Amino acid sequence: MIKAIALDDEPPALEVLQNFCGKIDFIDLEKTFTKSEDALKYLKKYPVDLLFLDINMPAISGIDFYKKLPRKTMVIFTTAYSEYAVEGFTLSATDYLLKPISFVRFEQAVEKAYSQWKSQNQSSEQQYLFIRADYSLIKILLSDILFIEGLDDYLKIHIQNQKTIVARMTMKALLQKLPESEFIRVHRSFIVSISKIEKVRSKIIYINDEEIPVSASYEVTFFALLNQQ
Repeated sequence: MIKAIALDDEPPALEVLQNFCGKIDFIDLEKTFTKSEDALKYLKKYPVDLLFLDINMPAISGIDFYKKLPRKTMVIFTTAYSEYAVEGFTLSATDYLLKPISFVRFEQAVEKAYSQWKSQNQSSEQQYLFIRADYSLIKILLSDILFIEGLDDYLKIHIQNQKTIVARMTMKALLQKLPESEFIRVHRSFIVSISKIEKVRSKIIYINDEEIPVSASYEVTFFALLNQQ
């Protein structure tokens, strides 16, 4: 389980995060703080895996606070000001949430954190996965996956120079099996392999002659990732 704390100078914002975290079974929100000095003291004594961190605070900005941390920790920045998004992503933030935060958007962010946490805690990076399809368990090399297309409760896994595999599985379940450093969700119905992207034009990703749309819900995260490459 991911150990987390939240720091925000506004108690109502912390109540929202507590409520949301209570609905996620893989996150333990250990404590919340309204003062940065109290949060820093806690972190020095009790390291955590994830920070929910407000950017615009009176004593110190969330970005400056994050830079002072004694160890690298996953961070999801929260703020009411969208202009801070780019700076947040330059610090390799897991995600950036714009207030008021919806639960759907929160869930997307913590799923990314969970995927990142799992990959960090694996003794060796997984190079393949097994997918149940056609009454069999099929081994798929991660390096061969072009993109994944969601169709209700089914997925179409498009594989380089191979037949497309159709599996009864949700996008959420498959995304948790994929390394965050190699795959990213760009649309409600699409996950793409970052290394297979040939070009991006007008919010359309081109992979192997296929055109994949980038939806508004995912475009900030996607383009911030591209800018880091």
